[in-house]
Amino acid sequence: MSHVVNPVRCEITPEGKQRIGTMSQQLLYRALVSAKWVSEAIKSSQTGLTVRLLDASWYLPKMKRDPRREFEERHIPGAAFFDIDQCSDRTSPYDHMLPSAGDFSEYVGKLGVSNDSHVVVYDASDQGLFSAPRVWWMFRVFGHEAVSLLDGGLKNWLREGCPVSSGKSHPVPAEFHATLDRSMVKTHMDVKENMESHQFQVVDARSAGRFMGIEAEPREGIEPGHIPGSVNIPFTDFLTEMGMEKSPEDIRRMFQEKKVDLSKPVVATCGSGVTACHVALGAYLCGKPDVAIYDGAWVEWFMRARPEHIISEGRGKTL
Repeated sequence: MSHVVNPVRCEITPEGKQRIGTMSQQLLYRALVSAKWVSEAIKSSQTGLTVRLLDASWYLPKMKRDPRREFEERHIPGAAFFDIDQCSDRTSPYDHMLPSAGDFSEYVGKLGVSNDSHVVVYDASDQGLFSAPRVWWMFRVFGHEAVSLLDGGLKNWLREGCPVSSGKSHPVPAEFHATLDRSMVKTHMDVKENMESHQFQVVDARSAGRFMGIEAEPREGIEPGHIPGSVNIPFTDFLTEMGMEKSPEDIRRMFQEKKVDLSKPVVATCGSGVTACHVALGAYLCGKPDVAIYDGAWVEWFMRARPEHIISEGRGKTL
């Protein structure tokens, strides 16, 4: 039986389901699981689903961290390493754009993920969660709702004294069939047309300085700034000082303060489509599961936009 549960921090209800707020017809899979839950799932084979742990650590080059090497030194027992750059459209000029459904199916199948798997994603970032929500979102985009995030990531796992393993992982390959939900992905043209049509709200998850145009972008040749009409909620604002996800009540208040109406369409963006997924996660915890991601994000927008479509207090873009 699939365990469809409340996405906030509650245990599975007796009947396994709970209807949420305004999404009365939408059954939401539990987005966050605790270190205790994962620890018990590792020990027990009676969870109803096959739990597959994925370490989705990824870092910007300037951080000088090698996630695969770190994984081999220390990871949650039974986890496999999910490489965001490897599982992407390698023909695109932009970083880690979504792969095809076929390529995604092949990649995750090699990691031992089947359509019957309950996937739990985490990363080893200093923030608690950084890149893992991108993989959580990817599974959902490709039709797999049985996916959760380890709240607080490896950082909290270690803080709670849970065990770790070392070495390469050797998952048993499985068969996975993906189906792309195109409504969850927005293109450059969609965002460009939205400047006139205002069909959706755009939320940018980069830091305030990058959004305003006064803090350098981490990629060569890309100046900071933002898309006209977008609002800024840095991804770190969704996390507590301990690196745990904030409560749905706090997140809902944050959206309200930025005048983001969760009853209307929302599209999230960032630098390259990774931390934007924190916005999608935050909205999901508030009962809104349909936040789309502008996959090309700021890198694509800056490269393709006319100068007047780069809003910046800094250099902006010149012809």
